[in-house]
Amino acid sequence: MTDEATPCPSCGSHVSAGERFCEGCGADLGTAAAPGSPAAPDAPAAAPLVEPLGEVPTAATPAAAAGAVPACHSCGGAVADDGYCTECGTAAVKPRDHFTEQPAAWVAAVCDRGIRHHRNEDAVALAASSSPGERAVLVVCDGVSSSTDSDVASLAAARAARDVLQHSQPRGLGTPASGVAATARALSLAADAANTAVIANTAPGPGNPASCTFVAGVVDGPVLVVGWVGDSRAYWVPDVGDAALLTTDDSFAADQIAAGADREVAENGPHAHAITRWLGSDAPDHTPRTVSLDLDAAGWVLVCSDGLWNYCSAPADLAQLVSATRASVGDEPLPLAAALVQWANAQGGRDNITVALARIDPTPTATGTPPAAHREEVSADANVLR
Repeated sequence: MTDEATPCPSCGSHVSAGERFCEGCGADLGTAAAPGSPAAPDAPAAAPLVEPLGEVPTAATPAAAAGAVPACHSCGGAVADDGYCTECGTAAVKPRDHFTEQPAAWVAAVCDRGIRHHRNEDAVALAASSSPGERAVLVVCDGVSSSTDSDVASLAAARAARDVLQHSQPRGLGTPASGVAATARALSLAADAANTAVIANTAPGPGNPASCTFVAGVVDGPVLVVGWVGDSRAYWVPDVGDAALLTTDDSFAADQIAAGADREVAENGPHAHAITRWLGSDAPDHTPRTVSLDLDAAGWVLVCSDGLWNYCSAPADLAQLVSATRASVGDEPLPLAAALVQWANAQGGRDNITVALARIDPTPTATGTPPAAHREEVSADANVLR
């Protein structure tokens, strides 16, 4: 049978009969309609089985604050109370599609739907002291698209983990090693809370149970401790010197690379993003692996989803991108994160994109030299950077 196509009302791309979302721009096409006929409105959504998680943290525009009618992102027409444009029928941009978070001047994140996906299944949650470099928590979770309620899962997990790490500030026994170990234990508790939040805030079915990845970076003065489950990543990008990928993906591609396969080939293969560990009710093991690093130089802690590293995986390549982007937008974390997200969209935006940044500027010692490096193993099976 011939698959007739009609133009998307938002971007004009051809869409096949029966498609729910435009592959070109992600616009909601409503209930399937016959070719050539107007798209029917969406059927009422089923009542949620759990309580909503609340509003996405995003600053209101002056127009919104003043109670102005929002404008359609496609044609500029007025958006009605049902969320659709009164002129062209395009669904309004949802707050979750693109939002920012900045708890302090030196820490910020941008989370974006990307171009190809119809919804944003990434999430980010931050906390930070007002004093630069004192303490920060950066959590990024990426919902598994093939699972139920993946967007709800990621947001619930990110916020639950952030809350645990924000209110838990372990010091250990006063030595650097015990402090790092205490933070690693807090990261394990945060992953437990995130896993519980995924299960508590999502429906049990049908389909695959809700699941998501997890990565969290904790800046505690001169030390960074990172924990992760899945393939969301943390990088260290110094202003001078070599950048480092701090995490090792829990994925089929990472297993191939460990067995000797070329990184670029493995990360672009048909099962590149098949993860081997995740959060959710069917997770085989959600205990995070952990690594620590002394922050003994100026640079950036960068925590991200695969929507960014899809296009810039190798640490040296990412460092070059950050350097070039800084030259254009400067050293403020929020504009830099926004520019990196924009760059990923310009490469194709085939996935949701999250970039979280913390700016590190160590205070020199009295002699004018930075403090000596001190790296500690977090646990028996932790990665240790030497």
